[in-house]
Amino acid sequence: MDVPRPFSNDGDDDTFDPYDQFVPESIPEPGPFLEDHDVLTGRDHVAFHRLARELFEDRGVYDMTFGYNLARLNVDRRHPDAGFRYARERNGERDDERVLRAEFTPTTAFCPQSDTLTVGAMRAFNGESDRHEYDDVRVRVAPMHHEATSINGKLYGSETASTDDDPASTTESSSTPF
Repeated sequence: MDVPRPFSNDGDDDTFDPYDQFVPESIPEPGPFLEDHDVLTGRDHVAFHRLARELFEDRGVYDMTFGYNLARLNVDRRHPDAGFRYARERNGERDDERVLRAEFTPTTAFCPQSDTLTVGAMRAFNGESDRHEYDDVRVRVAPMHHEATSINGKLYGSETASTDDDPASTTESSSTPF
């Protein structure tokens, strides 16, 4: 009997694609957050996703449903429409700013971890900014999630609070702990 090995890192069975290959059939289509931006494909996607895997490991961004590093979802053939897609932002807010956009598509529209996972991913990417070429990594959950508007509003609020030059603006009351 062929039993998937979710905790294995080798990816050599039929359940997982190799981390060093771009397999479009195993990852979600880019969503509206990446529209009109330069979506990473091929080696560019693989390189940034390899870094995501390392950052998620260092920062403990794990999908508790599957019991593995969230980056592994991109290579899990059982969920070809779930995972991360990335795009270089065109015309960032500041001309000299290099921004990457990351859109997370969960396995279901009711994934209870989407909020935690996207916040964790954003913190991992931006908390280790010395390990990549981007000034900012903006993260969103795909609109197919039933709470996408709320989650994405919170993520946007976290971005503006961390980049706003006016310290008074970060002291406004909020219902979110982040």
